[in-house]
Amino acid sequence: MERVDTAAEAVERLTELYDAACAQARAIVNGHSAASYAEVTYPKLTVDVRAWRPVDRTLPFGYVDEPGRYSAELSKPAVMRDYLEQQLAQLIENYDCDIYVGASDTRIPPEYIGKVGDVSEARRHANGEIPRPTLDEVHDAIVDGDWDAFHGEEKPLMHFGPQRFDIACARIAHYTGIDVDSCQKYILFTNYPMHTTEFVKFGLAQLRDPASRYSSLRLPVGEELTSESDAEIEDLTLESPYQMPRYDLCTRDGNGITMINIGVGPSNAKTITDALAVLRPEAWIMIGHCAGLDGRMRIGDLILGNAYQRYDHILDNHLPSNIPIPAVPEVQRALEAAVHEIYGEDKSLMRTGTVISTDDRNWEWHTPRNLWEWLRGSTAAAVDMESCTLAGNGYRYRVPYGSLLSVSDLPLHAVPKLPAQAQAFYRNSKEAHMMCAVKAMEKLAENPEKLRTRKLRRSIAEVPFR
Repeated sequence: MERVDTAAEAVERLTELYDAACAQARAIVNGHSAASYAEVTYPKLTVDVRAWRPVDRTLPFGYVDEPGRYSAELSKPAVMRDYLEQQLAQLIENYDCDIYVGASDTRIPPEYIGKVGDVSEARRHANGEIPRPTLDEVHDAIVDGDWDAFHGEEKPLMHFGPQRFDIACARIAHYTGIDVDSCQKYILFTNYPMHTTEFVKFGLAQLRDPASRYSSLRLPVGEELTSESDAEIEDLTLESPYQMPRYDLCTRDGNGITMINIGVGPSNAKTITDALAVLRPEAWIMIGHCAGLDGRMRIGDLILGNAYQRYDHILDNHLPSNIPIPAVPEVQRALEAAVHEIYGEDKSLMRTGTVISTDDRNWEWHTPRNLWEWLRGSTAAAVDMESCTLAGNGYRYRVPYGSLLSVSDLPLHAVPKLPAQAQAFYRNSKEAHMMCAVKAMEKLAENPEKLRTRKLRRSIAEVPFR
């Protein structure tokens, strides 16, 4: 292991080691090198905290509970350069540390390395030296506070191991159609192509504005538009063969906005956030539709989720239902301000309230008595299928979250969702609803430090990095 003095130097050296390992893997697989694949390993970052001392108790990260050795094996450090430098610099500032960088003992499966070519032939002649991708080391033991993950000789420095990072990046590309490099730090989720279409329209207008902070727009079919592009919305292919089409409205510092159409259901919501979490986004917000539960509501009213009643079941093994999922005040304030900016000061249009998420799309088909028993005692204002999962995984992964839902039906009050009525509602609400979330994200991006609160940090089983 090689000692380094600064965070920037450490990340630069990690990147060099990783890039060299990838280059060697390509040469071996393509038959241009007889070197041993045993040397193709992930780089490792080790921080020895020599002495503990009290630090600013308002810090949301960059602290430890005791001195000792903290370490992490990393993949694709260049993708996470800003994050790694920031986190490491904060730790160095707080404590007397020694920083070491070197090769780990964990080999990189060539499938996780770009531009490798056909691996099968090389594997036949490698006597087992070339590893295959395995799920044995893909887990969330650190995130979920596993005892053994925090009580070894070396404590975890960050939330994810390198194989977990690599498979997450592969899943993001598989589901969304775009690799991780352009994914932005503020993420919007929707269920509807109409929202992504409105988002693309907004992006095109921004690229034409010389004062805009946005520099490019990436589409899931591979197109990248810039201020030099003269494409109109009608010229673009917005339909996507991918399950969860993604649209990246990029800034040069990565603080732009990504929108993903995740489809319907808690399983989809968990799948994509399990993957996106490795990129350490600043926030994610759901803009979707919901069933209103109050007879005084009207179609098109907005629900700002401030509590989450979980009947989605998808996270039960990770996050018991008796653990409360709090609202994140910084996100709530940004969304509320955005609604007032877009819709005006009409206080009756939006209400805060509990959101129920269910894994039963046809929950309202139960008998009136069963619904009565299910809902009695609850102050829930809305029912959907994704918001609680997105909030729950935000809570697990320490990613600030929120939901702004639009009432599309009132099933308990004789207003079910039917095709003609739904289409009219969609036409009238889609742009304003989407813009509320965009404005909120832009407000949050003005000062990311406000989002980095202590509210999502644990009392035990916490790592030094955000």
